[in-house]
Amino acid sequence: MALKHAQPLEIIDLHATDESRGTAISSSLLKTPHLQLLHVVLAAGHALPEHHVPGEITIQCISGEADVVTPATSCRLVAGTLVMLPAAEPHRVQAHLDTALLVTVLHP
Repeated sequence: MALKHAQPLEIIDLHATDESRGTAISSSLLKTPHLQLLHVVLAAGHALPEHHVPGEITIQCISGEADVVTPATSCRLVAGTLVMLPAAEPHRVQAHLDTALLVTVLHP
């Protein structure tokens, strides 16, 4: 079954449960040729291993607490904060509490 992405001008409820959205816990909410929005959910103590994406990204913490770690620095995100990473920046994300993130990826 193909993943349902939101369409332009369609409201996306960031507080919707995974069951109501009909997706796995972490999911792609919207994807166009130049932009992708991801809802990433990490349980306390879990991490996304180091990776990179070709475009610039923002990582916004919706709830919880997580560290975004790059080779040069580390920053702690809490609800209501965000960080921007340059294109191709290697990074990993480590959740300290159950955490929900909104990740915006610009595709070059």
